[in-house]
This record gives sequence, structure tokens and C-alpha cells, in this order.
Amino acid sequence: MIEIKHLTKEFNDKSGKVVALRDVTATIQDGDIFGIIGMSGAGKSTLLRCLCLLEQPTGGDILLDGENLVRMNGARLRAARRRMGVVFQGYNLLMQKTVFDNVAFPLRLSKNDPAAVKARVTELLEIVGLADRAGAYPSQLSGGQKQRVALARALATNPSVLLCDEPTSALDALTTQSVLALLKKINAELGVTIVIITHELGVVRSICNRMVVIDESRVVEQGDVAEIFAHPQSAIARQLILGGAIKEKEEG
Repeated sequence: MIEIKHLTKEFNDKSGKVVALRDVTATIQDGDIFGIIGMSGAGKSTLLRCLCLLEQPTGGDILLDGENLVRMNGARLRAARRRMGVVFQGYNLLMQKTVFDNVAFPLRLSKNDPAAVKARVTELLEIVGLADRAGAYPSQLSGGQKQRVALARALATNPSVLLCDEPTSALDALTTQSVLALLKKINAELGVTIVIITHELGVVRSICNRMVVIDESRVVEQGDVAEIFAHPQSAIARQLILGGAIKEKEEG
């Protein structure tokens, strides 16, 4: 379980202090496919980067199975990070490495036995449907295939949580459905909790069971996906979900 408690993140730029996250509180249960949705600039990607401690929060706490990541450093923090796989927007693949070597990269960093690395990478490529592309390079792959490589690499260290930043934003509709089906499979068969950052309502509706809505750096709504879609309470959720229906009612 991930517990986010009163999380704040501030940056300083030329114009002064910028508050990217303000008093964010949410709970992600084991086994959830959890959606974090909001408009561009709302703070979604900053939240993901704070969850995996790529950004140090200015205030608040992040508890993973009761352990406070914000209070960790050194070896303890590195061990905790290995329990979270991250799939970044844009894939971040190593272009000069094969598919096999991209997936093997985090395992080799941890100095795993070569035979164990080969077995794990082979297993993961089977899971994501790329067993026949192990020797290919990223430039030879489609967008959907690149996303599958990124997913396999994120799963290499056998994490309990998978954090995905806009996993379908660069994909066409058919490929999006294929990737979402794979995420469902990973969640169901491997028992991995999945957190999806997205601005796409269809993604949340399709595979998430719980969600939060972020607006102007704050969580303005959270709960079961079906309930929020049926009865959005916040202005931004109504705007995102109901869209033009509100305007039509007002004009009528």
C-alpha cells in the first residue's frame, strides 16, 4: 500500500516560488490500478516523480507498506526504489542497445548472475509479447513495441508497484488498447499495483478501479472510478467527464 500524506513540492524559478503540489493526500491499495488524472500542468508528473523519489518533496510523507520513503537515504532508499518500476513518457530506451540489453540493464546494474539475468529477461519478453524481438534495436520498433520494452524493463527487478507516466499518449487507438490489455494482465497475473498518470479519460475508464483528480496542484476529488464518472463533484471533474454537456445545459 502507498500512503501519500500532505505532500507538497515547491520549485524556485526566475519569477519566484512555484508550488507544483499542495497538500496532496491519497491512498493506493495493493492490487489497485490507480489513475491520477488532470489537465496539463496540474502537477501529475511531479507527483509521480515524488512517489519514486526522483524529486524530493518539500513537505509531507510517502509510505510504502508502512515505511516512509521521504525519511530514507543511501542503501535503504535504493532498496525501496527497486520495489517500484517506472515507465516514463517517451520510453527512455537506450538506442544503442538491443531489446534484450535494454530489459537487462537494471539487472546488470545490480550485478545479478548472468544466467539469472538471461532467464529473467527471456521471461519478461515472453510476458510482453516480444520474445522474437530480443535482438532488435529501438529504432526498428513501433511505438507500441517500445512501450512494451519499457514495461518489461520496469518489471525487471520484480517490483510490487509500477508507475506509468502517460503510457499511451503517443499511441494510436488500437495500440493503446493493446498496451492497456497488457497492463491489466500484469496487474492480474503478477499482482503488481499500477499507478497511471494520464490526461486521457478513456484510459482511466478502461482499466482503473480507483482514481484522483488533480487541479492546480491539489487533489480535488478521489474515489472509485465508476462513482466519480457517474457523479463528478469537483468543477474540473465535471468539465473533464461531462464536457460539452454542461455548456449545452447552461445554454438551454
